[in-house]
Amino acid sequence: MSVILYLIVGGLIGWVAGLILGKDIPGGIIGNMVAGILGSWLGGKLLGSWGWEVQGFYVFPSVIGGVILVFVASLILRSMNKK
Repeated sequence: MSVILYLIVGGLIGWVAGLILGKDIPGGIIGNMVAGILGSWLGGKLLGSWGWEVQGFYVFPSVIGGVILVFVASLILRSMNKK
């Protein structure tokens, strides 16, 4: 049950990051989960652990890390589509 909640919270974080930037994350639900989990890791490394904790994710650093990850991914994908 813990893994399922982990994936759900990761997906929600990725979804919120996409909403903040106004960009769709490639891959749909799976892309949201990956962006949320990797964004959470990135946010934790850059900003540490502060704020609310939900299922092992610190909300504020996770969302900020997710926004950074989605922004960088959108830049990379946009540059690949121009070629």
